[in-house]
Amino acid sequence: MSRPRWEDRIVAKVGLHHGDPCIKGTRIPVSMIIGSLADGMTEKEITDAYPQLSAEDIHAALAYAADLVQQDLLVALSS
Repeated sequence: MSRPRWEDRIVAKVGLHHGDPCIKGTRIPVSMIIGSLADGMTEKEITDAYPQLSAEDIHAALAYAADLVQQDLLVALSS
């Protein structure tokens, strides 16, 4: 399986949800999707709660997060 192109499904616009990255055509921020997964929600639970989302949107959010953590701008975490 190839990684989805998150650029096809995620947009960040100043006038949309305070400029936070959101799934195109929605006001659902990527952070909400990633946070829900981190809290233990399944893909199905998320799409049931937000029927306007697809599995591909969730995968795009994960791809976006994976690319973001590879950026050099991250602050080191203290132990």
